Amino acid sequence: MTDITAAELKDRQSQGTAPIIIDVRETWENEESRIEGSRNIPLGELPGKLDDLDELRDAEVVVHCKGGSRSASAKAFLQQQGFSHVRNLIGGIQGYQAS
Repeated sequence: MTDITAAELKDRQSQGTAPIIIDVRETWENEESRIEGSRNIPLGELPGKLDDLDELRDAEVVVHCKGGSRSASAKAFLQQQGFSHVRNLIGGIQGYQAS
């Protein structure tokens, strides 16, 4: 599945059709700034949280971090685990805040 731009995500949020958003930054980063409605699961904790995410295997999920690198890793990992609709937020939260 293709990645998502900040503009597309904001548009979807304003329409009430936002996908599930997972912030893979560290907890302290999430506490400083966050995307409304996102769920914080630091990248290093993601493998241990798979059971909690099982119901999302067929849902559209957007992963994000600060700039896009960690979330690219999270996207690849989740796809390897059978999540079929994972998208990376292009530019991360920095791109989201700038748009």
